[in-house]
Amino acid sequence: MTLRVAGLGRRFGLADVLADIDLELPAGESVALVGPSGCGKTTLLNLIAGLDRPSAGRIDNGYARPACVFQQPRLLPWQTTLDNIALGLKAAGMARRERERRAAAMGLRLGLADADLDKFPHQLSGGMQSRVALARAFVLEPDLLLLDEPFSALDVGLKAELYALLLGEIAARKASLLTITHDLMEAVRLSDRILMMAPAPGRIVGEYRLERPRGQRDEGWIYRTTAAFMDEPAVRAGFGLPGQGGGAAAADGGSVVALASASAAGRTKGRA
Repeated sequence: MTLRVAGLGRRFGLADVLADIDLELPAGESVALVGPSGCGKTTLLNLIAGLDRPSAGRIDNGYARPACVFQQPRLLPWQTTLDNIALGLKAAGMARRERERRAAAMGLRLGLADADLDKFPHQLSGGMQSRVALARAFVLEPDLLLLDEPFSALDVGLKAELYALLLGEIAARKASLLTITHDLMEAVRLSDRILMMAPAPGRIVGEYRLERPRGQRDEGWIYRTTAAFMDEPAVRAGFGLPGQGGGAAAADGGSVVALASASAAGRTKGRA
């Protein structure tokens, strides 16, 4: 199973929002698309999810069961927590008793209480709504999970808890993860590989592989690695920061970040 994106472009009217996007996501890998607001991250994710059509290029998605978690929980206000979690199972034609059993088990697994399952979205906190949105995706047993900054509005403690739940679930299922974020530390925490985007038009300007496995990253390593990324020329250029930086930094006596490729210009040249 692999997701392949080749020469992808998206135009709205006369404006090129995305141009010349190439990426691959093989089974079991976690990739983060990082970039400033307005660089086309959400547009790219919507294209991959099949919610929009590209203006150029192609998407070959070999995954059988993709699932999305959006920036807003997008819960149906007239449905209970249990019914919101079970929504995808219902759409798949699963019998009511079985889908409610699976939805309840997943909700409890993600930290919801029994009493929460009978509540409506307006009765839940923002953190609880985020748990419901994750549970709705996980209960489908996806082989590819697409995340559109679902943790951006949460406090630090809740983020840490949901990060742990997310990493545990994708590790247990050997699922692939494609997440978009403007939070570089979140990308370092969750991904095996980081693709740096820049705007006008949205394009990939750098690709980096993290050497330490996800399950072995402590907080100190995450902080140091994020600082190392902030010194990368492509990262600084993508976020519009002054200065060129000094390249991939080192910590703990060894390279923290291994560069897999350099720039969008280099990619274009290689295809010519």
